[in-house]
Parts: sequence; structure tokens; C-alpha cells
Amino acid sequence: MQPSADWALKPLADMSPAEFHEWQALLEERSGMVVSEQRRAFLQANLSSRMREIGAPDYASYYRQVTAGPRGSVEWSTLMDRLTVQETRFFRHPPSFDLLSRYLRQRLDVGEMQAPWSLWSVGCSSGQETYSLAICAAEALAGSNHATAYGVTGTDISLSALSKSRDGTYSGSKLEQVDAQLRERYFQKLPEGQYQVVPSLAARVCFARLNVLELGSAPMSDMDVIFCQNLLIYFRRWRRREILNRLAERLAPGGLLVIGVGEVVGWQHPDLMPVADSQVLAFTRKSL
Repeated sequence: MQPSADWALKPLADMSPAEFHEWQALLEERSGMVVSEQRRAFLQANLSSRMREIGAPDYASYYRQVTAGPRGSVEWSTLMDRLTVQETRFFRHPPSFDLLSRYLRQRLDVGEMQAPWSLWSVGCSSGQETYSLAICAAEALAGSNHATAYGVTGTDISLSALSKSRDGTYSGSKLEQVDAQLRERYFQKLPEGQYQVVPSLAARVCFARLNVLELGSAPMSDMDVIFCQNLLIYFRRWRRREILNRLAERLAPGGLLVIGVGEVVGWQHPDLMPVADSQVLAFTRKSL
């Protein structure tokens, strides 16, 4: 008899309160991710699915496995891929990208092009935001003497998400919200309704693994644009401010930081000025 389709998603057994607390603490310590009581079923289902695959009999033994040496590090990375939500889309929250386009064109109009632009998508998931940033930069520079003077970096904690990002292939349904002219310019159609980012755009983009708890050692600096949207919601309020402070340090003078609306309240930084836009939560770094 065939098992039901949702068999793999059913938890092996309910976690005890002590086991749930232990996993909560481990996830927050290593990734900053906060798993509330409301997401307990989500955690149990994903742990159980992975435990079935590798034959781990219970939560305690699997916990020991992911915390034991180099092999544990490999398994931890696999588990993080399961627990990291990878829901995103091209030009998610259009007002943010409208602001970005205006900002880049203004930079170009006033002649601020001493070096190529550097843009960064923090928590890039499967790459749609990163490529959206690249398209905005390419469009702003089109027809100028600096047509290829930009680079975009996407970072994420999930190795599987980064693999999808580097592949740059998406179903037609993922591009439904992309303007037809942009779709024509920046994507090539593949068989079976798939689309791939054109090589000229992909060449301006790179992806790297980064845990945002380790921003202090991240190599990025003097970034012209940083997008950090739909990521901070997974962290405690004090850690959100800590992450934003680190990102602010990595902005170039005059640089733009865009945050998801409602993800942080009351945060300020002495080197940043809020952007006057009621639809977007954004800041620019004061010029020297």
C-alpha cells in the first residue's frame, strides 16, 4: 500500500517541552532564528522529515548528530536549508524598487560615478531580489558610458538557495510580475516554459554564503545599495538592531539602505538619514 502524500511531513512524535526548548536555543544561538510556540509544528514536521531520511530514531539523537563535530556541521547545513523559508519573487514590494531606480538615476545625473556601483541583497533566497537589483542598475546605466559599471552580491545562509540563485533559471509563473520589456531584455526562454537570466546580467552578479550573525567579519564594505527585506522578521528585536547597525557600517557615504516595511520600529543610526517616502523604509548614509 502506498503511503499518503503528506506522510513525510507528519512528525514522528510530539517534542517534549524540554526538547523543543533545546532546539529553540540551538537555532537561535547558531542562526539567530527565533522559533516561537506558534511555529512548533513547522519545526517538528521539518525535523521529522529529515530524521526519516537519515534514520534518526528520535529528536535527542538527531540533536546529538547535528552538534557533533565536522559531520554535524554538514548535517546542520542540510537542516538549515529545510528550515529557511525561501519565498520571494522578482521586484517584491515595487515601491522599494521604484525608490532604488530614482536613487540610481539621481546618482548618475549628478555625476557620482567615480567607481562601479556595488549593490547587496542580504538574505537573497533563490536570487530573485538579487537579479531585480541588477536589472535596476542595468536600466539606470543603459545608454550611458558606464553600461557595465556595477556589481551585485547576493548572500544567504542556505546552500540550496544559493545553488538555485547561481543557476538563474525560473519558471514562467515566477516572471509574471516582471514587465514584458524587461523580461525580453534580461531573460532567455528555455524549453518547457522556463526562463534563464541572460549571461550579460548574470556576469554582474555573484552569490556567497553568509550567516547574518557573522556580519562583523563579512568582506563587504562601501556598498552603494543594501537591500535587507523580509529577513529581520525572524530575529529578536535587539538582534534586528544589531544587524542593521552592522549593515549601516558597510554603506558608502551617500549609500542607500532599504529595509522591509514594518520589520523594525524606532531604529536610528547617527550616520544615517531616513528617506522621505511613506511607502518604503529606507535610509541614506550621510556624506563625508
